[in-house]
Amino acid sequence: MRTMLSFLSILFVSTGSLTICHWADAQRPNVVLILVDDMGLHDLSIEGSTFYRSPNIDNLARGGMRFTQGYATCRVCSPSRASIQLGKFTARHGVTQWIGARSGMDWKRDDPLLPADYLHELPHADISLAEAMREGGYRTFFAGKWHLGGEGSLPTDHGFDINVGGHHRGSPPGGFFAPFNNPQMDDGPRGQSLPLRLGDETASFIKANRDEPFFAMLSFYMVHAPVQTTKELWSKYQDAAPKLPDGASRFKVDRTLPVRQVQDHPVYAGMVEQTDTAVGRVLDAIEESGLADSTIVIFTSDNGGVSSGDAYATSNLPLRGGKGRQWEGGIREPFYIRYPAVTNAGTTCDVPVTGADFYPTILELCGLEARNDQHVDGVSLVPLLKGDTIDPRPLYWHYPHYDNQGGEPSSLFRDGDWKLIHYYEDGRNELYDLSVDPREESDLSRTHPARTSQMWNQLERWLKSVGAKFPQSDPRYDPARTEAKFRRLQTELKQQLEKSHAAMLDPDWAPNATWWGSMVTSD
Repeated sequence: MRTMLSFLSILFVSTGSLTICHWADAQRPNVVLILVDDMGLHDLSIEGSTFYRSPNIDNLARGGMRFTQGYATCRVCSPSRASIQLGKFTARHGVTQWIGARSGMDWKRDDPLLPADYLHELPHADISLAEAMREGGYRTFFAGKWHLGGEGSLPTDHGFDINVGGHHRGSPPGGFFAPFNNPQMDDGPRGQSLPLRLGDETASFIKANRDEPFFAMLSFYMVHAPVQTTKELWSKYQDAAPKLPDGASRFKVDRTLPVRQVQDHPVYAGMVEQTDTAVGRVLDAIEESGLADSTIVIFTSDNGGVSSGDAYATSNLPLRGGKGRQWEGGIREPFYIRYPAVTNAGTTCDVPVTGADFYPTILELCGLEARNDQHVDGVSLVPLLKGDTIDPRPLYWHYPHYDNQGGEPSSLFRDGDWKLIHYYEDGRNELYDLSVDPREESDLSRTHPARTSQMWNQLERWLKSVGAKFPQSDPRYDPARTEAKFRRLQTELKQQLEKSHAAMLDPDWAPNATWWGSMVTSD
């Protein structure tokens, strides 16, 4: 295979234009794809956070192209991860929910609908991005969160030569400090940091394979729950947290649940810094190996930050909502591509792009043949990376499920600056003009009924064309029980959240004696 592929077409910049050249294997670009779990767009200082600190990720973003309208293909993790591997939107590939969530009559939470069934592993009939890269002569490596199936559907079953830590679960079984209790990686010394360990594993792979083309995917378990950090980092951000005015609230009820309105969670801030430090170790390994100019580095997240549900850890403002929710805060992501041979440092692009676009983009940048029957919803972003344009296209999201964050079963359709949300509980539509209302505060469906109808008809046709599955009515539904549940969530829960999150900023606060085991040893 390597003899056959010893020379192939790859792309580089020459006299300001993109030119084709035949280079040997050793000169083909490497690829490092970094995926963070649950990181919202505004969880980085380069995206406007004045509380979180992310100097390494910021420098990565400044070193290439920062896409200001980058999207995950779903508001929760597994579907977005499947789209990155398959180049398809979620309704088409069938992994529409985080794997392990209940559906149909197994759903028992007093909701009007039964969530739709979904695929519980990455489909083997598809050719994954990793498989395409390996078939193209690349050494492939995976570290971190997989959550796309268990035995028989692990990273090594879908094109990765090496797997460190990827298995069926979506959260780290031992938490973020060793012992990790992860069946796909050896434990480190007690108290070792999981994100730093994964960063070091990736850095070691890069250094060991500097002389051959490689595709490395570092998929952090952070900043997903459990929310854990060291005492030192908690103290650093406890001191730096903004002071709320007297009587101010951290949370605001938005339809179904309280939603965090301020970034001042000191434990979560420590997680952002730990992730950033691990990214820095990978970037240093690329630089030290002499590969900075010949390595494509991509950085993104799988869904929005957790502003409601779970740990209520961050705020996505000015975007509405967060993980699990149907508004921009649930799907807008950091989205950076650095490749000095093609893209000038410090460039930005405001064209809407998605995680499904990585597949064809990487293939083109690496001089590999497009797989148009596979990445049917993704498009190559190479024209944008070199300052040109791509044809406008519709973007679709489909989530026929409930979640832990207060989101509602719905499908989304973006056409230019217009965004439609169709809700399955009552069949209503919301319409927003994102060019003037990025906060999604003004529903225009009543003042623009013709546009609303046209967009819903187009969305419905597309969903049917790809065989999308839909939720069904739950015969057990009791509106009175649901009403009582939401009344508790919006009153008692909000009060509890205000109290517990304020306590984290108390100088004497401590989660336990060893800070989740991080004090046993240092890394």
